[in-house]
Amino acid sequence: MFIKRCLAGLLAVTFVVTAQFAQAINLPDFSELAAKSGPAVVNINTEKTTTSGGGSEELFGEMFRNMPPGFDKFFDQFGGRRDGKRPQSKQKSLGSGFLVSADGYIVTNNHVVADADVIRVTLDQKNGKSDSFTATLIGADEETDLALLKVDGKTDLPFLVFGNSDALNVGEWLLAIGNPFGLDHTVTAGILSAKNRNIHAGPFDNFLQTDASINPGNSGGPLLNMQGQVVGINTAIIASGQGIGFAIPSNMAAKIIDQIKSGKKVSRGWIGVTIQDVEENAAKALGMKDAKGALIGSVMENEPAAKGGMKDGDVIVAVDGKDIDDASALLRAIAEKTPGSQAVIKVWRDGKTMDLTVTLGERQSTSQAAAGSKGEAKQSEGLLGISVRPLNDAERRDMKIDKNEGLLIVDVAANKPAADVDLRPGDVILKANLKPVNTSAALSKIVNEEGVKRGAIMLQISRRGDVAFRTVPLGK
Repeated sequence: MFIKRCLAGLLAVTFVVTAQFAQAINLPDFSELAAKSGPAVVNINTEKTTTSGGGSEELFGEMFRNMPPGFDKFFDQFGGRRDGKRPQSKQKSLGSGFLVSADGYIVTNNHVVADADVIRVTLDQKNGKSDSFTATLIGADEETDLALLKVDGKTDLPFLVFGNSDALNVGEWLLAIGNPFGLDHTVTAGILSAKNRNIHAGPFDNFLQTDASINPGNSGGPLLNMQGQVVGINTAIIASGQGIGFAIPSNMAAKIIDQIKSGKKVSRGWIGVTIQDVEENAAKALGMKDAKGALIGSVMENEPAAKGGMKDGDVIVAVDGKDIDDASALLRAIAEKTPGSQAVIKVWRDGKTMDLTVTLGERQSTSQAAAGSKGEAKQSEGLLGISVRPLNDAERRDMKIDKNEGLLIVDVAANKPAADVDLRPGDVILKANLKPVNTSAALSKIVNEEGVKRGAIMLQISRRGDVAFRTVPLGK
């Protein structure tokens, strides 16, 4: 009994001490921030039509072509069609977004709305009622995973403003609002865990890392500072981890959104070099004190860097006075600048630094290259229903593709086999039936000699850095 009383007293003391400790360190109250910012966060539902992939429907469709009437209903239950056509279905997805103007402009992630046939936005009103609208996609940028939507008919909507993500300090409190797993307007809090994270999601990775809980459905929602300003757009998680989420910095996002809103094409600077990080041994060999900067592997002929006097083996250590720590930092620094403008680039060469002035060109993304090159493309094979062209050196470098591989898909014809298996303009064909291809003739040969004979061809493709196989069925 005495021991029980002691334990009870100890627990009471512990509770008091814990409460006093929490009060002493002044833990923040997020209730006012959540109530004020929440109405500007929206729930996004999308719907798109998809076609079942693979070649099994064609195989079984041929096998069962002469089966008795009524068999097709049985076969359809298992995802096939007796007539050999692939079944179509409606695929739905959920995400988040937030209003950035009173007249209905909404920021979200590109991957939330990409290829959607219908985009529906649900607004949470102060009176407790929710209004749903069909939204229009104004524009998107795949490389930074940003998109801008618009809903019409409203002029007095609550909205959020962008803050300065560069001013954030590690350890600073942050609030995330979104719709994880469809649970609308879920609020989570945490701190800024790190800045400038590269998770290899794209060429311009510069993520904010936070331990505020972020789950599927949070994508596109805002990450707020304690002043209620958007300092990040929640974008990615590590599926196997907890308390690790990533957001696009607001300073990067705001520039992209402004270009899209003004109706301009998203444009980025370009100098035309291949680059890599400076390793410790490379720094020693070059006589550098620190292993920092971007080492130029090669300078492309007739590109801005060559015209500005840059050479193979130069190390870029600063752009317009801003230090460059690695290759990723250089890529971002140049991409943020306007094509046609000049940049002062400091390079390390022959044991000393020198300044070179370079007039920037314009960088083409994979999708821009595909859209702008249809005239020069070759029809690789009518059976596939695609137009392709070889990659140029700049595209190979940006997509990290070997020199001996790569055909860029420029166009995909509707109602053709390639479209049925979700091949898209901007995809890069690396191999056909496990054989590298870099010319239209090489692809056509494999299609005609192996694909037609076997009734299908397997293509290895690269899409935004992700490599996968697509099996395209062909008629015999």
